[in-house]
Amino acid sequence: MTITCFIRYEIDPYQRDAFREYAATWGRIIPRCGGDLVGYFLPHEGTSYAAWGLIAFDRLADYESYRTRLKADPEGRANFAFAQERRFIQREERTFVEIVDGTFRIAATKHA
Repeated sequence: MTITCFIRYEIDPYQRDAFREYAATWGRIIPRCGGDLVGYFLPHEGTSYAAWGLIAFDRLADYESYRTRLKADPEGRANFAFAQERRFIQREERTFVEIVDGTFRIAATKHA
């Protein structure tokens, strides 16, 4: 079973570029520490303060090992510090979800 850590962020909409930089940095760190990075997402339309990060793992135990490696990673620690110093993340929530078989990554059907 693949589980995905679904992280919902409330960000300062005036520091969107800082969050983008933060997310892009995780793109190097997360895979190195054992997470399968699904992606980070910024708001495009609608609400301006909600952003998301999705990281997949085979098991919850893999997530726990990943967190240990992440906390020991110098670039990871620096990225956490960047977020704290700039204060662009106002709130963060983690939820663990699993994929419903037969419903993930189904491409649109082309209409004639």
